[in-house]
Amino acid sequence: MYLNTLVSGLPPEERAALVQASELRSYRRNEIVLSVDEWTDRLYCVASGLLRVVAHGRSSSGDVTTEFIRRDDFFFGASLAEDRHQAAQTLIAALPSSVYLIPISTMRKLCERHPRVALALLDIAMKRVGVMRGQLRRISALSSEDLVSRVLHQLTQLAPAATGGYDKRITQSVIASYSGLSREVVNKTMRDLESRGLVRRDDHGVHVPPDFAATDFDLPPAELGRDGSGAS
Repeated sequence: MYLNTLVSGLPPEERAALVQASELRSYRRNEIVLSVDEWTDRLYCVASGLLRVVAHGRSSSGDVTTEFIRRDDFFFGASLAEDRHQAAQTLIAALPSSVYLIPISTMRKLCERHPRVALALLDIAMKRVGVMRGQLRRISALSSEDLVSRVLHQLTQLAPAATGGYDKRITQSVIASYSGLSREVVNKTMRDLESRGLVRRDDHGVHVPPDFAATDFDLPPAELGRDGSGAS
């Protein structure tokens, strides 16, 4: 059974043991994978679909999507030193998703035996911090149109549709939550972009031009490790 490129270089018996210890679960769109303040002894690896990480404000309108976790990427707590931790954010399926739940204790033992696995996880965490900082800078510096345009372009990479563009099941509410804008502003901006021919829809996706809002997202690459580094 395929698990992740992060462990592709491990001995077969260790890969098999990791798969045996892990659980594959399926989640519907908008289903909660992990709730804030919930205790968990797992880390989460996306096999298919897309998850989003939500930080909660004082009211539901203050909830913010801080990042997306795409196929072959991981979500885990601030440290693997303990066998369990209390979630600081909520993890939600942005699209129908299949997720491997991997015991923290099992992954920590792998890290102890194979330092390159630990370094790969550290690299994932550092890149994710960089992406979040970049998004915060864009929220504070860009106009609403530029910000929405960049998020739409990013979604074509995170949630590609079969016919191109991004999956139409990604709602304007999710876009607003990630861009730091109100849903009304996102709706108005997207209608304006559609009227100018910069955004179009079909039965499967929302399409933007290939050069639309040239991106500087620095997304954590889903293909990490296929160059032999061992990352996911």
